[in-house]
Amino acid sequence: MKRKQSGSPRKEGHDDRMLAEVTPPAFSWSVMFMPTVAWYEMILRGIVVYIFLIVLIRITGRRQVGMLAPFDFILLLILSNAVQNSMNGGDNSLGGGLLIAATLVTLNWGVSLLSRRSKFIESLLVGRPVFLVKDNYVLEKNMHLEKITHHELMAALRAAGCANIEHARHVILETNGSITVVHAQSDSA
Repeated sequence: MKRKQSGSPRKEGHDDRMLAEVTPPAFSWSVMFMPTVAWYEMILRGIVVYIFLIVLIRITGRRQVGMLAPFDFILLLILSNAVQNSMNGGDNSLGGGLLIAATLVTLNWGVSLLSRRSKFIESLLVGRPVFLVKDNYVLEKNMHLEKITHHELMAALRAAGCANIEHARHVILETNGSITVVHAQSDSA
């Protein structure tokens, strides 16, 4: 039994569904700007993720962005991607993204304001400077707690113009992740 052909010849393997995939959906301002998730849920999600990441980063140690090892940088990129969906709840609208961005910037501003006004909050969120070397003695426990390797310590010493630990009286890990070296005074002066 032969199939009756319609007006235009069909190519073998041609599927009408492919035409539907090529045709873009109609543009809609409301779809572009209006979130599909409730605004208060997006704000709450942003707050929870922000607090979680602050605690996580605070626990894992402090480093400057310039001090990040390649694997630290990759982790940071993957973290941002991993928490994206937990903040937006599957909403991909422009309005939802702007709402979450405004929430995160506002949270960051509020945390910064709180840490400037309260020493307790500052020490909780930012921490205090930590001695890595004190009076030419390496404090191994502090190095271990702050996850600083001997290679990183020696690199900081060289950057400060110290050939070895004896040339540095103190080495301090600052709250922003930078390492400060206080040079030892020479006895010949």
